[in-house]
Amino acid sequence: MATPQQIKEYLACWLQLGKAVCLDHQSEPRKLLQIVQGDHYSPEFEALWNQILTHDPENCYLDGSDASIAELLRENWDIIDCARCQMPVSLPKAGVASPLCPCHDLPNWPNTELPQPRIPVESNQHLQSIYQRLREPMPSAIQTGP
Repeated sequence: MATPQQIKEYLACWLQLGKAVCLDHQSEPRKLLQIVQGDHYSPEFEALWNQILTHDPENCYLDGSDASIAELLRENWDIIDCARCQMPVSLPKAGVASPLCPCHDLPNWPNTELPQPRIPVESNQHLQSIYQRLREPMPSAIQTGP
């Protein structure tokens, strides 16, 4: 089952590549200029995410994808990495998946010359976890020397 956090990250990554979110069939698809601000999502992205959850998730979807946000929130969907572009894609646990990745209509993607979209990272917390792992003793089977 895709968690709300995974779906939020899925949308954030695709919005960074210029994709849009359709809130319903009548309104214009929404694109954002800034999604990540340092170690958190931008206020614009947070407002869009809240609007998606409170609006009508049955009619909200990522432009270029088949599944609505409401469908992704059900237990029969997963978010995995695309084999072609390494971006998150929605995949039904049963049935037939769409053969198209949302990148199918992006002319310059995948592009290994550009950095991949990212999610916010709390740098101090991340560095602290690396520091703690480095301080842990190595397992005896791996240790070398007398």
